[in-house]
Amino acid sequence: MRRREFLLGAAMLAGTMARGRATAGIPAPSSDGLDRITAYFDNEVSSGRLPGAVILVQQHGKPVYLKTFGVRDVRTGLAMTPDTIFAIHSMTKPITCLGAMMLIDEGKLALADPVSKYVPLFADTKVGLEITNPDGKLELELVPPVRPVNIEDLLRHTSGISYDYIGGKWVEQAYKAANIFEGAFNNREFADRIAKLPLARQPGTLWRYGHSTDVLGAVIEIISGQTLYEFLKARIFDPLDMSSTKFVLATEDELARMARPLPNDFILLDAERERLDHPEWQSGGGGLLSTITDYQRFSQMLLNGGEFDGKRYLSPAAYKAMTTDHIGPGSGVGRDYFYFPGDGFGYGYGIAVRTDPGNAKPPPPGSLGELKWDSGSGTYFGVDPKLDMVYLMMQQTQNERSRITPAFKALVYDCYPEGLRRP
Repeated sequence: MRRREFLLGAAMLAGTMARGRATAGIPAPSSDGLDRITAYFDNEVSSGRLPGAVILVQQHGKPVYLKTFGVRDVRTGLAMTPDTIFAIHSMTKPITCLGAMMLIDEGKLALADPVSKYVPLFADTKVGLEITNPDGKLELELVPPVRPVNIEDLLRHTSGISYDYIGGKWVEQAYKAANIFEGAFNNREFADRIAKLPLARQPGTLWRYGHSTDVLGAVIEIISGQTLYEFLKARIFDPLDMSSTKFVLATEDELARMARPLPNDFILLDAERERLDHPEWQSGGGGLLSTITDYQRFSQMLLNGGEFDGKRYLSPAAYKAMTTDHIGPGSGVGRDYFYFPGDGFGYGYGIAVRTDPGNAKPPPPGSLGELKWDSGSGTYFGVDPKLDMVYLMMQQTQNERSRITPAFKALVYDCYPEGLRRP
């Protein structure tokens, strides 16, 4: 019964996947275009704006471009390598959501399940409303949610759970007053802390980036009886041979392979200190470390419709559900300034999906149906079924990411003829 939400449309997905794998007419990226990618990142490194990067473009399951730039750490001068380890921050989210979708696929979890079924404190969670009094002063009123926060809300960021830096001033003040990062805590304890905070909006009404995926990580632990890492390792990392993807580095070799931002990248350095201060917290929303060669396997699995090297990770119907927009017209979900999927993109369960060309003229590069996500540390991945391509950028920069990320994507699509560059 819990799987019935996936059964509709499974036959349609089979036809879509078959068309996506018909690759004979898809051109390879031009050598001139690939050279422009090289020139761009050579300049970023030589100008001192970026310590280094690793770039991968893969088509038809094989790398057509894999190049390293600069150094992994300006303090040591060690060169970037394909096995350099990066803090991938929010690119953790699609992996955690895949884990949850696997449990849904198995009937152990349902989209409509209230989160309070697994984290009981969510039964008492209230919604915060900022009220202006007659004297002009602002006051926070707490009201009951119109419905409970459910698992689908966690997957699609419609729970009302925020980050402290997103939303009204009261959100920032409430999170700071709660000291949610104080002391040692694990995923379950962190979920309890989040449950005690007011929701920024009524569940199901607004796409709002926040700690939803962290709470989802706790739900996975409660259902599986494993830590989040143990679950992800057994179900995703080991089968996909993602041997360098983990929450905590354990060996001197791994520590030496870790990329670091420039010394003036204070926001990212603070985030790294916070991660190191909480080795016991396996953040499903932003705690993973990985390499470009590991993440390309995860990306290729998504491109293959939930399958890799003969092993299926999601049923066709579950894959369809994960990669379909669930916040578009008719969903009742609004969008605000902090809508990070961006122009032309909807959002599935843990990943952005291109639904239309968008409002910009000309449209941003890409294809309808492409999947993507990025992170606050500057990492990025895209999955394009139309071109049978995945492309990844690994770097560690918060200062330059908003400039480099769109430039990187444009450079990738500029490798193809004009008719294939835009939706």
